[in-house]
Amino acid sequence: MNAELNVLKHEMVPEHSIMSDEDVKALFSKYNIGQEHLPKIYHDDPAVLAIGARINDVIKIVRKSMTAGRAESYRQVVKRPKK
Repeated sequence: MNAELNVLKHEMVPEHSIMSDEDVKALFSKYNIGQEHLPKIYHDDPAVLAIGARINDVIKIVRKSMTAGRAESYRQVVKRPKK
């Protein structure tokens, strides 16, 4: 296995980026939600690790969509619970 592999370069992995605090506030205001309403993504997800996101960061994920052209979604980074 190649330790230099960047999962974000794979054609099946959508674009991931860490949102700024200002952009997060605008997102919450636009949709009248709070961080607790966002779907979660674990801190050890390969894409989260690749972009250097930390717990409580909000990640913007942009996918290609056949119907919309571009679909944006948002996830809050959370720590994976211990087993």
